[in-house]
Amino acid sequence: MKAVVIGGTGLIGSKVVRKLDDHGHEAVPASPKTGVNTLTGEGLADVLQGAQVVIDVSNSPSYEDEAVMHFFRTSTTNLLQAAAEAGVTHYVALSIVGTDRLPENGYFRAKLAQEKLIKASGLPYSVVHATQFFEFMNGIADSATEGDTVRIAPVKFQPIHSDDVATAVARTAAGTPLDGTVEIAGPDTFRFDELVRDVLTAQNDPRTVVADPHAPYFGSELQEASLVPGAGAQLAGTRFADWFAQQKK
Repeated sequence: MKAVVIGGTGLIGSKVVRKLDDHGHEAVPASPKTGVNTLTGEGLADVLQGAQVVIDVSNSPSYEDEAVMHFFRTSTTNLLQAAAEAGVTHYVALSIVGTDRLPENGYFRAKLAQEKLIKASGLPYSVVHATQFFEFMNGIADSATEGDTVRIAPVKFQPIHSDDVATAVARTAAGTPLDGTVEIAGPDTFRFDELVRDVLTAQNDPRTVVADPHAPYFGSELQEASLVPGAGAQLAGTRFADWFAQQKK
């Protein structure tokens, strides 16, 4: 199987490429670094020649609301057209658990728009909804910081290791198209504010974490289950505590 991994030089994409290669598939990383630009269409036709699968794990260079919407709408439209012309038989995209629950979040709105384009394309597809990555914890804390205070909503939170995300994406790509969505998450559910507090404390970070039910998460007020998957989600094996312990060594 030839699979073209859009965003194949990034955190998740490089792992997906490696996992597919390890299982005997031909995985081709595609990104601006390799001469492929989904925003302009540059290099798409050439890289997709002979591909059976497209895996889109690309990300917007800007998280500003208009910029991120432009990125996902334009790049997905270009990629879907090129994939159809190349005869691709499975279109796989990585998205986020809760894209339809947080309309105030510009990034989630853009990802939802991407999903709608894929579903309306007529191509056989699979969408993988992942929870937040372990690696994002410090970035989340930084985004919620005012002065020396970090305001986090006391809601459920079930992060996942990026390596487990890549495994799930690669497994999905090698399988039959779902023409639907699968949810993936880590094995443990935390209270969001408590996990952020524990992480910062372990890093000797002097900031104070405050549980605030109205604290915005990148522009959206969270409900209890906004960021966690529903019943039937695939749960990964890596526990946050084990991963975090390795980071401190």
